[in-house]
Amino acid sequence: MIVELGSYSLILSLALSVFGGVMATWARVQRRPVIAGAASAAMLAASLAIIVAFGCLIWAYVTSDFSVANVAANSHTDKPLFYKIAGAWGNHEGSLLLWCLVMTAFGAVLGLSRGLPFGLKTSAVAVQASLSTMFLAFAAFTSNPFNRLAEIPVQGRSLNPLLQDPALAIHPPLLYAGYVGFSVCFSLAVAALIEKRVDPAWGRWVRPWALASWALLTVGIGLGSFWAYYELGWGGWWFWDPVENASFLPWLAGAALLHSAVVTERRGALAGWTVFLSILAFSFSMLGAFLVRSGVLTSVHAFAVDPERGMMLLGILGLSAGAAFALFALRAPSIRSMATFAPVSREGILVLNNLFLTTAAVTVLLGTLYPLFLEAMTGATISVGPPYFNAVFAPLMGIACLLLPAGPLMGWKRGDLVGAVQRLRFAALLAVVGALLAFFLFDPKKALVAAGVGLGLWLIFGAVFEVAERTKALRAPLAETLRRARNLPLGAWGMALAHAGVGVFILGAVVETGFKVETARVIPIQGEVAAGPWKVRLDDVAIIEGPNYLAEQGKLTVSAVNEKARETTVTSERRFFPAGGQTTTEVGLDFRGLDDVYVVIGERARTEDGEPAWLVRLYYNPWARLIFLGPALMALGGLVSLLDRRLRVGAGPGTRRRREGKA
Repeated sequence: MIVELGSYSLILSLALSVFGGVMATWARVQRRPVIAGAASAAMLAASLAIIVAFGCLIWAYVTSDFSVANVAANSHTDKPLFYKIAGAWGNHEGSLLLWCLVMTAFGAVLGLSRGLPFGLKTSAVAVQASLSTMFLAFAAFTSNPFNRLAEIPVQGRSLNPLLQDPALAIHPPLLYAGYVGFSVCFSLAVAALIEKRVDPAWGRWVRPWALASWALLTVGIGLGSFWAYYELGWGGWWFWDPVENASFLPWLAGAALLHSAVVTERRGALAGWTVFLSILAFSFSMLGAFLVRSGVLTSVHAFAVDPERGMMLLGILGLSAGAAFALFALRAPSIRSMATFAPVSREGILVLNNLFLTTAAVTVLLGTLYPLFLEAMTGATISVGPPYFNAVFAPLMGIACLLLPAGPLMGWKRGDLVGAVQRLRFAALLAVVGALLAFFLFDPKKALVAAGVGLGLWLIFGAVFEVAERTKALRAPLAETLRRARNLPLGAWGMALAHAGVGVFILGAVVETGFKVETARVIPIQGEVAAGPWKVRLDDVAIIEGPNYLAEQGKLTVSAVNEKARETTVTSERRFFPAGGQTTTEVGLDFRGLDDVYVVIGERARTEDGEPAWLVRLYYNPWARLIFLGPALMALGGLVSLLDRRLRVGAGPGTRRRREGKA
C-alpha cells in the first residue's frame, strides 16, 4: 500500500506541475493575480506530493520490500540502516526522483517568492513548471522507482559497495541541489527574454540563486572528490573522469555567472551575457544528467547503462536548452546596455575573468565529448586524460586567478590600475618570495610547481590585503579598523573567503601533485615499506566480520624514516561483500599536519621463502589537507555572501547603498 501511495504521489506531482504551468501561462496572458496564486499553490502541492513519494521509496528500502524492483536491485537485509536509506538515491531511478524533488521544491520557493514583477514571476514559474513536468514524466513513465516484480526474490542484490560510504551518501543530495538550483536561473533568464526585461533588478533577483547553487555544487564536488580519494584506493583525488567533468562544467559556468551578474546588478552591463550564462549553467547540469545515465561512457560514477532512456534525456536537454537558446538568439539584438565602462575598471576585470572561465569550460567540454564524437563517427576509441587538461585548462585558469585579487580593488566604470597594484604590492611580494622558496628549497626542476605555489599565495594574500584595504588596517587606529570591519558587508567577507579558498586549493593541488611519492611492495608480517619521509610496518593481518561483509584487515604502524616522530597505527582493509560478490578496498589514512600518509593493503602473496605476504601500497601526499579545505572555504564564502544578499534584498536599494558607503 505504501508503494502504491508513492507511485500515485509521483503521478499526482506530474499532474500538478502540468496544472501549475498552464495556470502560470494563463495568468501571464490574462494578467490575473488570482490565477497566478493558483499556479503557485499547484507548484507547492507538486513539491509536497513528490516529498511523499520520496518518503515512500525510503520506507520501501528501510523495510526491505523486495517486491519493488528498485529495492531488490539495490538493497539487502544485511545492509546497515543508514545505507538502506542512502540506497534510495544510490541508483538511476531513485536519484532521478531526488532530482525531481529538488526541482519541484525550488519551483515552490520561486512561486512563493515576493518582490518579483508579476509578468517575470508568472513566466518564470511557467518555465520551471515545464522543466519539472518533463523530468517528472521521464521518471513516471520510463524510470518509475515503484515498479513491482511479478516474482518476489528472497534477497536483494544490495547497493554497490563503493557507494556504501557516509560521504557519498550525502554527496548526491548536495550535488543535485547545486545542479537543479541553476534551473531557477534558467527559468528567470527565459522569463526575462519573454518579458524583454533584462535590467539591474533582474540581475539582483538571479544572483542569490546562482550563489546558492554554486556553493552547494562546490560542497557536492568536494565531497565527491574526497570520497574518490579515500575510498577508491588509487591515491588521487581527481582523474578528469568524464562524469567528474560533467559536474565541473556547471560549476565553471556558475562561477562565471556570479561574476557577470554582479556587473549586471551594479552597472546594468553584460545583461545579455548574464542571460546566456544562466541558460548555459543549467544546460551543463542537464548534460551531466545525460552522461551519467545514458551509458555512453563508463565510469565508477555512472548510474545506468541504458541508451534508450539516455536518448529521452537527450531529448529533454535538446528541447529545453534548444528552445532557450533559440529565444536568446531572437531577443539578443534587443538586449542593449546603456552602461559604458573603460577597459581598466572593475567591469573590465570581470569581463576578462568571464572570458577565461568560459574558455576553460569549453576546453573541458571538448575534452569530455570529443572521444564520444570520434567513436560515433569513425569507430575509433581514444582517451583524453590529465595531460590534455593540464596543458590546456591549467594555463587558462591560472590567468583567471591572477586577475581575481585586482577586481575588488578597482573602481566601477573607470579604475585606477596603478593604485590597485600599489595596494597589492605586499601580496605580490609575499607570493614571489613563496614561489622562490618553493623553487630553491623543494626542487629546482619543478618550476611549474613553484609558480603554482606563488599563484596560491597571491590569491590568499590578495584576499587578506583586500580586506585590510577596506578596513584601513595598519593605516587607521585600531578602534576605527574594528568599526569598519563590523560594518563591512558580509558579501565582502564572503568574496574574500571564496577567493582565499581558491588559493588554498591551488596550494594543496600543486604541491600534492608535484611532490607526492608512491611505493608498492609485497611484504610479510613485520615487513616495512617507505615513501618519502615516512615508512610503514605491517604488524598483523586478521579476518574480521562486518555487518554485510567479510574483511582482511591489516594493522600497520606509520613512523618517520630519519626523524623522531610519534608512531601511529592505521588499518587498511580488503572487504568482500557476499551479496554482490564484490571486493573493495578501505584506505588507511594518517594525517600528519597538512600531509597525508596513505596506506592500502592489497592482494595476498608469498615471499621467496614461502611466507605469507601482502601487497602494500604507500603514498606520501604532501599538503593534501589543503585540497579539501579550499572548497570548504569557497562554499563558506558563498554561504556568508548569501546571508548578506538576503539582508540586502530586504533592505531596499537606499539602505543597501548607505551600508556599502560606510564600508
